[in-house]
Amino acid sequence: MASPPESTKTSLRQRLLARARERWPQLTTVQVRHHGAFAYVTGELTDGTTLPLFRLRYNGSASSWGFAIYRASHED
Repeated sequence: MASPPESTKTSLRQRLLARARERWPQLTTVQVRHHGAFAYVTGELTDGTTLPLFRLRYNGSASSWGFAIYRASHED
């Protein structure tokens, strides 16, 4: 699976930040870390606590991503 281009990475981060501001005011920021075709998304609370939220898999198009929610019971 190919890695997303820089323009898609930037667009994804902007969309996630906008959505977080709209829906989750308790998050001060959303961080996105890319590794290959995957984007790992974490949220930061006002007290500085960082929470892993979910993982996205790039499917070759900026509008097509696979989704996997983070489960604390599985550190894989």
